Amino acid sequence: MASAEHSPLGFFERYLSLWVALCIAAGVGLGLILPRVFSAIAILEYANVNLVVAVFIWVMIYPMMVNVDFASIKDVGKKPKGLCITLVVNWLVKPFTMAALGILFFEHLFAGFVDPQSAKEYIAGMILLGVAPCTAMVFVWSQLVRGDANYTLVQVSINDIIMVFAFAPIAALLLGVTDIVVPWETLFLSVVLYVIIPLAFGYLTRRALDRADDHERIAEFTAKVKPFSVMGLLATVVLLFGFQAQTIIDKPSVIALIAAPLLVQSYGIFIIAYFWGYVWRVPFATAAPAALIGTSNFFELAVAVAISLFGLNSGAALATVVGVLVEVPVMLSLVAFANRTRHMFAT
Repeated sequence: MASAEHSPLGFFERYLSLWVALCIAAGVGLGLILPRVFSAIAILEYANVNLVVAVFIWVMIYPMMVNVDFASIKDVGKKPKGLCITLVVNWLVKPFTMAALGILFFEHLFAGFVDPQSAKEYIAGMILLGVAPCTAMVFVWSQLVRGDANYTLVQVSINDIIMVFAFAPIAALLLGVTDIVVPWETLFLSVVLYVIIPLAFGYLTRRALDRADDHERIAEFTAKVKPFSVMGLLATVVLLFGFQAQTIIDKPSVIALIAAPLLVQSYGIFIIAYFWGYVWRVPFATAAPAALIGTSNFFELAVAVAISLFGLNSGAALATVVGVLVEVPVMLSLVAFANRTRHMFAT
């Protein structure tokens, strides 16, 4: 991996696992010390959407949406294999394997450690993670493996378009399979709030900055606002773990129980996509980002929908937050593995 001076990861992103861990500790501590404050924040909601969390999530998502260039979709036909891998893994494999692993672990392997209602909520949170392909940190993972930046934009742009139409139906289908009643109105509202609106504002910002076809202005703008994105994420983590503080203290092992199937899912999906790219002789600069995109999750959206559907104090919300904790170290390990095996792929 490149040195810190030349890494595309900024100071906040380089130590994101540490910040997340510290924010978890801070959230739990504050939740125990100031439970009334968190209770007051929890009731600030409209249509099952917490307004404070919504603001933090918008702060998280908006800077990343500015990077999405929908004009790049015209290049989709140039390298169809990488796009095929990404889309098949994201929409035909990943959601269903996540649901299957959730059922396997929490209704069978861990059945003796969690009550049935909590098990259903943990499964629901895992499903929401599985149905939300990453649109944000993907750009970082692609840069770390020196992937094709333009093609990564194509993959992310098409994923976002598909997500607008496919997220709610697939999530509702899988949540229904696990016998959880899903309010379609809330699910649709979450997609509008956390996908369509940020995409629209990102698009308008990009157009305003790029009127003279000066991509440097976009790069300068995103570099300036990127720290706010991470701060929004960390603030959300503090809130979510503050809401879950008593549950975590009462059942600290639950974090490890949730992390176990998430780790199996992450490494399993990467192996499927990466090996597929190798067998299909896809160039490394396309194959590696395709596998990383398939592995990574749009946890901001998953957290938001879990809160909207099941509440701030639910097991589903906790499961999505654990996804934040697991993802960064897992993805960095996969980036390191990809870079070490670069020589195995076509150039």
